[in-house]
Amino acid sequence: MKDPNSLPADPMMAELVKMHRRQQLTRRTALAGIGGTAAALGLAACAPAAETNTEPAALTPGVDVSDTEKILVWDNWTEYMDLSEDETTRPTLDRFQEQTGIAVEYLETYLDNDEYYAIVKDQLALGQDIGVDVICPTEWMAARYVKNGFAQKLDAANIPNKANLAPAYLGASYDPNRDYTLPYQGILGGIAYNKALYQDLTGKEAPESVEDLWADELNGRIVVLSEMRDTIGVIALSEGIDISSESSFTEEAYMNIVDKVAALYADGKIRNIEGNEYTKGFRNGDYVAGIVWSGDVVQMNLSKRTKDMFGFFLPQSGGTISSDVFTVPIGATHKKNAEALMNYYYDPVNAAELAAWVNYITPVAGAYDEAVKIDPALAENNLIFPSEEFLSLTHAFRALSPEEEQTFSTAWQRVLLGA
Repeated sequence: MKDPNSLPADPMMAELVKMHRRQQLTRRTALAGIGGTAAALGLAACAPAAETNTEPAALTPGVDVSDTEKILVWDNWTEYMDLSEDETTRPTLDRFQEQTGIAVEYLETYLDNDEYYAIVKDQLALGQDIGVDVICPTEWMAARYVKNGFAQKLDAANIPNKANLAPAYLGASYDPNRDYTLPYQGILGGIAYNKALYQDLTGKEAPESVEDLWADELNGRIVVLSEMRDTIGVIALSEGIDISSESSFTEEAYMNIVDKVAALYADGKIRNIEGNEYTKGFRNGDYVAGIVWSGDVVQMNLSKRTKDMFGFFLPQSGGTISSDVFTVPIGATHKKNAEALMNYYYDPVNAAELAAWVNYITPVAGAYDEAVKIDPALAENNLIFPSEEFLSLTHAFRALSPEEEQTFSTAWQRVLLGA
């Protein structure tokens, strides 16, 4: 078994892992404090370059050596894989390794879509191996990988369980037949709060709206996501803006929300704007409430140290919904092994077991029936198998044109640089 403290062979990914272990991979360090590291690695700024409708030059996929090398490097978001009760093993992933003989190096350095893309895009543009065989970017970022030729086409013959993909996940505009991506989990953006601290500071049992986050009693104790589509989306919805509509969610409306977030940060209402590392601040009591992802809250509540400490809800004004998707980078050399992993997690039994722990929306048809066998209450959990009523509170951030993507991202980066 590979030493869990070992580093990836690729120097760029090794540096990324080292920074993560030093807990320096926050958005601020990625933009500035990678410091000279950004220059040393030749990283570009996180704001994406303007994209055009021109087809990119075809890149040659990495030579797949899966038949002779039974290894796989998977870089995923944190808090996104089941753990044993003593938090020392990953049951479903361990079982995959036992069943297939494929040794998985599981990394958790994927903390933010733009941040990660900025680190790897130059290598991807050259068709190089980034030292990772599979990642799980959010749909909008996965669209960029596919459009730029940075993702390998999947072999459906190696993923027979793809037939279990819930119909709602077909038809993505950038990948209508799921030839390049396969959903891992559906994600919800809403409001979390520390039950005891919130009541101590405000005298109220729980917040009820986005506006409740800006109460004077909570100054400096609020965190929001660096993921623009979730933070801006949830706040825009609270302002009565339909983020799914071009006519409602205009550039002017977007800029007004960006200005509001910048002002809230400058005034000390918002303490930090962070990627997945925000969970540490919740665990140690730095943050009382914030705009976060649902599954992270459930997992914190399952942890022995922070058991049942937090609440999560979608405000009546609405929350965001999107998906993270399996994607094989263009230079990866273990695609067939990655496809075996996808096929494994598209078995309803494995999908249900994973969903029982991560508590995000499973995209696998048949997982509900398996969840009933595990725990009937689990099958009624709206965060995993949402009802129509619950889904009515969710809204998808509308697709952006290349020009809007550039404009919106640049404006958001200015806020993040100030954070």
